[in-house]
Amino acid sequence: MSMSINSPAFNNNQAIPDQFTCAGSDISPALHWTNIPPAAKSLVLIVDDPDAPDPAAPKMTWVHWVLYNLPPECEGLGEAILPGALPEGTMQGLNDWKRTGYGGPCPPIGRHRYFFKLYALDTVLTDLKKATKAQVETAMQGHVVESAQLVGTFEK
Repeated sequence: MSMSINSPAFNNNQAIPDQFTCAGSDISPALHWTNIPPAAKSLVLIVDDPDAPDPAAPKMTWVHWVLYNLPPECEGLGEAILPGALPEGTMQGLNDWKRTGYGGPCPPIGRHRYFFKLYALDTVLTDLKKATKAQVETAMQGHVVESAQLVGTFEK
């Protein structure tokens, strides 16, 4: 079976509830994953929006959350997870608000897509400090064993 990621808060390609966005409490949704490959030594979670700023004319991908070195035995993350509750060894990268942690959907116009991407790596990454998504992706090159994604949508 293939690796998968899902959320009890929303189904794939469905709307993300307000509480997980700037229209609500802006907390992270619970996430669960299954079928992590045996070769995995760590996991990476990246949440981004390729429709910024306007889905009719996207100009950039806005990064909402970057986590790396999640332990492969971890089966997911709880709702509204705080930095101190992340699994041991998990490192945080910077989102596009130039801070660590989850930043929920808050599109200026239109319905955007939010990709929750999970990667299984055959290595544990070195401490990249407060790395950007691009720096984490560069470090991941050649180490991705498998990947899965969950897509949610949101419009203010």
